[in-house]
Amino acid sequence: MSEPIRVRFAPSPTGFFHIGSARTALFNWLYARHTGGTFLLRIEDTDSARNTQQALNFLLDGMRWLGLDWDEGPDRGGDYGPYFQSQRGEIYKQYRDKLLAAGRACEKDGAVYFKLQGERKTVYDEFKKAEIEKVEAAPVTIRDAIHGDVVRAETQDFVIWRSNGDPSFHFVNVVDDIEMKITHVIRGEDHLSNSSKHVELFNALGATPPVYAHIPLILKSTGQGKMSKRDQGALIEEYQRRFFLPDAVRNYLCLLGWNPKTDEEIMPIAEIIRRFDLPGINKSNARFDEKKMAHFNTVYTQALGAEEFFEKGVAVLRAESALLQDADINYVKDVLSLCQPKLAGLEALPEYTRYFFAETYGEDVAAREKTLKKKGLAGVREVLAEFLIFADAQTDWADEPLEAALKIFAEQKGRSTGEYIHAARLAISGRSVGPSFYGLLRVLGKQRVASRINAWLSKPENL
Repeated sequence: MSEPIRVRFAPSPTGFFHIGSARTALFNWLYARHTGGTFLLRIEDTDSARNTQQALNFLLDGMRWLGLDWDEGPDRGGDYGPYFQSQRGEIYKQYRDKLLAAGRACEKDGAVYFKLQGERKTVYDEFKKAEIEKVEAAPVTIRDAIHGDVVRAETQDFVIWRSNGDPSFHFVNVVDDIEMKITHVIRGEDHLSNSSKHVELFNALGATPPVYAHIPLILKSTGQGKMSKRDQGALIEEYQRRFFLPDAVRNYLCLLGWNPKTDEEIMPIAEIIRRFDLPGINKSNARFDEKKMAHFNTVYTQALGAEEFFEKGVAVLRAESALLQDADINYVKDVLSLCQPKLAGLEALPEYTRYFFAETYGEDVAAREKTLKKKGLAGVREVLAEFLIFADAQTDWADEPLEAALKIFAEQKGRSTGEYIHAARLAISGRSVGPSFYGLLRVLGKQRVASRINAWLSKPENL
C-alpha cells in the first residue's frame, strides 16, 4: 500500500499574494483533493527583516477567499507543527549538528557549509577573480513528474547556516519536508535549479527525496518575461477589491499550466478536482490573460442564482455608493434581476445601475453622438415625441405586451423599432447600451419613463 499523499504550500509573508503563488497553492490543493491526500500550509518566515504581519494577513485572507482550505497549518494545527519556520529553530539545529557530526558539514568564516562528496580541486574563477574550490560530485537524479528525470550535479559546497545565525532556505526547506513527511513537492519551475542541492541534502540525511513537480512559469500578458508582483493584474488582493468572484478566478488559475484534455474551460471545482493530475500539467510556460479571466468572471456572475446575486449585488452597491439609501427592497430586486444577464461583473454594478436609483446620472458622450448621428437632434426629438404618444396609450406595461405593441406602432409610423429603442434608451438612461429595453421600461415604470423623456426634450442642449 502506497503512503498517503502529503503536499505543502510554503510561502514567505513578504508582500501581497501574487497570482503565481496562488496558482502554486491551488495546484497543491487540487492534487491533495484529487488523491484524498493532505494539504499543508507552512509559513517560511525566517527572514525577519522582510516578513510582516500584514503580508501574512493578505496571504491567509487570499487563500480563504479562493477556497483553498488547508488540512494542517496556521489556525488548524496538526501533528507536524509548528507550522511557522521561525518557531522551528531547535529542529534545524538538531539536523545541522547531525550533518556536522557525520562530517557532511563544516564551519568556515562563521557559516556552516554542506560538504559535497567527490574529488576536490582549486581553480581560478575569472568572475570572482579569486581561487575557489570545485568538487566533482556524482550527479543526482531529480524525479520530476512533469519534466521526467532531471540529472544535475553540484560543483561547490553551499551554505546551510549563515554567519548571522539563521539557517538557509535550502536547508530548512529540506528539513521541514522530512519532518512533515511531504511526499510531493509542487512548485514553480524556477526552483528546479535548486533541486539538486535539496536532493543532496535528503541523501546526506538518509531520507528519500519527495517526488517533484516543477510547474510552468506564468508569463506577462505580452509573453515577455515572468510575471512579477509589479505587473498589472498580478495580485489576488486586486481581484478581491474589484469584487471578482473567487470561483471564477480559481477556475481561470487552474488552466494556467494545466490541460483538462478537452475544450471545456468553465468547470465546477468538483469536476476540476476529479480530472486534475500531475501528468496533465504542461511543460511550456503559461501566459497570463487578464481579459480572459474577466470573461470567466462575467460567465460566473451571470450564472449566479437570483438570491446569491441579489445578496452580492446589494453588498457591492452599499460598499461603493449611496444609491440604495431610500430604495424599496422589491424595486432593488427587480433592478438586479434585470441587470444580471448582461452585467460584465459586480465591479461594474454601481455605474451600470446608477440611473435606476438617481435622477442625476449624466449622459454618456459617445452614446449621445451615436444616437444623434443618423437623424440629428431634430429627428431624435421627433422620434421621442412619437414614443411619448405610444407610451401614454399602453395599458399593459409588461415586457412582452410592450414589445408587441411597439412593433405594431413602428410599422404604422413607417419606422423600425430600433429607432424608438435607441432614442428612448438615451433619454431615460443616458446610455446607448444596457439591460433589456422592455425590462428597463417595466422597472422604471410608465410615469418615470415619460417624465425622463420630457425632461430630456426640455434641456437647453436638446432644444
